[in-house]
Amino acid sequence: MFASLEDLAERLAAAKYVIDPVMLNVVYVAGKMQKPLIIEGPPGCGKTELAVAIAQAGETVIERFQCYEGITEEKAIGKFDPALQELFLHTQGEGIGTDWDSIRNHLHSLNFFVQGPLLRALVRDRPCVLLIDEVDKVDEEFEAMLLELLSVWQISIPKLGTVRNRSVPYVVMTSNETRRLGDPLRRRSLYIRIDYPTVELEKKILGVRSTTEDPLLRAQLAGLAHALRAWSMEKPPSIAELLDLAQALDIMGVREISPDMRDVLLPFLAKTEADRKRLLLRDGFESLVATANEYRQVAAGEP
Repeated sequence: MFASLEDLAERLAAAKYVIDPVMLNVVYVAGKMQKPLIIEGPPGCGKTELAVAIAQAGETVIERFQCYEGITEEKAIGKFDPALQELFLHTQGEGIGTDWDSIRNHLHSLNFFVQGPLLRALVRDRPCVLLIDEVDKVDEEFEAMLLELLSVWQISIPKLGTVRNRSVPYVVMTSNETRRLGDPLRRRSLYIRIDYPTVELEKKILGVRSTTEDPLLRAQLAGLAHALRAWSMEKPPSIAELLDLAQALDIMGVREISPDMRDVLLPFLAKTEADRKRLLLRDGFESLVATANEYRQVAAGEP
């Protein structure tokens, strides 16, 4: 998918994804070795966005499989379409005769199978990025089902048989660490741990992804995000939410955040009632802005 490490770096930069050198090497090697990539970290730290950036950098599509508790294999792999099978028998039945094996072979084929994202990723003529998002939400039985796909790039489906790959997808599995992933899945994968970015890295992200041209405001925003995440919030701000806040400030023409802007910024910063109450405390928001101003002053070269 990528000719060299430098090629990957240039393509990710064009996709506006800021990545550190160590992670860049792991992403590149995973592609060359055709190894799945497990990315763990807190919600909103850029895990899913990395998969999207890899797809954009590789000029390919992304097949996204969103996991949730109680999800079935049908949602992941697909299922036969009985209505389509019945229509085929009604309109084309005479052409296949009365031999049961012949009828069954016609009906139990991919032509009558509604493909889920895992199967679609395997049968594409050109490699895609397969994003298995929040894999920690599925149970161990479902996790075991993934092992065949990730080991030999095939899926065994009742009545359909074994479907082998036409291409090998670039697999990215994300986890918010609500459950420890099993060792068999980990053994088959390379592993990256992502946390919320440092202030310096978040300033770079804002410089690349936001429309905010003022470096002092970018420093203040990054400092505010850092302070909020260290404040034991119920829902710390994600990178995407910080970019939304930067856009909102641009729309409002704001060039510096001040304590008296608390009520206007609450919808962007507090996404739960508990966090809202904390920010409404007398000194809560004011202390956060004071911390953010320290980073603004450093960026301005002030003592």
